[in-house]
Amino acid sequence: MSTENLSQKEAIATLKKLSESARICMFCTDLDSLPNASRPMSLKETDEEGNLWFLSSEQSHKNFEIKEDNRVQLYFMNNGDSEYLSILGKAFIYKDKATIEDKWTPMANAWFDGSEDPNVSVIRVTPEETYYWEPKVGKFVSMLHFATAAITGQKSDNDDGREGNLHVK
Repeated sequence: MSTENLSQKEAIATLKKLSESARICMFCTDLDSLPNASRPMSLKETDEEGNLWFLSSEQSHKNFEIKEDNRVQLYFMNNGDSEYLSILGKAFIYKDKATIEDKWTPMANAWFDGSEDPNVSVIRVTPEETYYWEPKVGKFVSMLHFATAAITGQKSDNDDGREGNLHVK
């Protein structure tokens, strides 16, 4: 793996690509406690500024924990494409109708009684520290290089990916 720290536009594009392709993350709160409180969350979107948006119940433990300490850690894994993303950031909760309507999706009806449900809230996570891992040549080519190395008994000289910090702000 080669280290490639990315900044601004390229960092946001990579963050958007990796988070939206994985779509589900482990969303961790109460970072001072061990073990951290964590749960799977479905990403609504990653916007053009690099903010990550989620729908959540106002009555959830995660919302109460964010109100006490808004530091959060997100872990995205797209195993199928060997892409991974770790985000430490600040979470902000929105209850206004305009934000809820903007971020609402029909899939959320599985958890809420429509966008007018009084328990609907929107969480925005603004990344502060982000680290990524992804293949350079695609999973199939990387696996082919590793399989060839395993069969021949030689170490792979394939630099199969890149990793580094994403400086979004």
